Amino acid sequence: MNALTDTRLAAPSYDDLVERVLAGGFGPDPRAQRISVAFTTRQAVRHEGRGSGYRNEVLSLRLAEAVGSCAVEPGELPDGAVEDCVGADVACLLEHELTPVRVAALDAYLMYALPHGPENGARPCPLPSGTSLEKSRARAKAVVELVDVAPGATVLVVGVVNSLLEALRARGLAYIPCDLKGGTTEWGEPVRTDALAELERCDAVLASGMTLGNGSFEPMRRHAQRHGIPLVMFAQTGSAVLPRLIGSGVTAVCAEPYPFFWLDGGPGSIHRYGAAQ
Repeated sequence: MNALTDTRLAAPSYDDLVERVLAGGFGPDPRAQRISVAFTTRQAVRHEGRGSGYRNEVLSLRLAEAVGSCAVEPGELPDGAVEDCVGADVACLLEHELTPVRVAALDAYLMYALPHGPENGARPCPLPSGTSLEKSRARAKAVVELVDVAPGATVLVVGVVNSLLEALRARGLAYIPCDLKGGTTEWGEPVRTDALAELERCDAVLASGMTLGNGSFEPMRRHAQRHGIPLVMFAQTGSAVLPRLIGSGVTAVCAEPYPFFWLDGGPGSIHRYGAAQ
């Protein structure tokens, strides 16, 4: 039995995962674990040679040596949210009124209790040093390799990253791009804004961990589980959370804990769970 088939390290749903953490089912009592550092990271990017850019904002919480994160729409995190987290225990933050705080707290706890590594089901995947675009493309290739469908299949991409779309194109896969921000892709394709409305049209789903923070993850997970279609997550948000849901609708996870690839030009590492390579 490995870490991904061991039911002691897995949960049937996000809510069940939270309940098990609160009950001490994954390690130390969350009431005794306090957040020492809370911070936000804001980024704006336009890769060289690309016609459009984007912005990111991420809330991160540090528990001992572990950092958990949840992305938010830029400007949506209220003033004072960071201060609310510092010194608070994990159990308290798992019941916080703000979803991003709850997700980041759960991620920090699971990063601490079940860090990324072979003993917990992860396969490390090195990222080379390079420009922001080179690193983005390297990550995209590692993510898209986890999507187990034949050429010609249609993939719903939730959380548009042009490098991911480029990697899907290279594999001969069609896609439906979807993002709350809307707009168009690098190739002028319209970006849908309602991912749940597009689920019936796809053979697989490739989704950002940001869906944990905006409420769309659980409906997608249930749909994938009910219809038996692959659901692959690329996760800066909830990188330690989503692997615990493999086998319950989630097929594979490319986990990328803080610091993210876009923060540094040197070599790095991501961690893949699920579909065998």
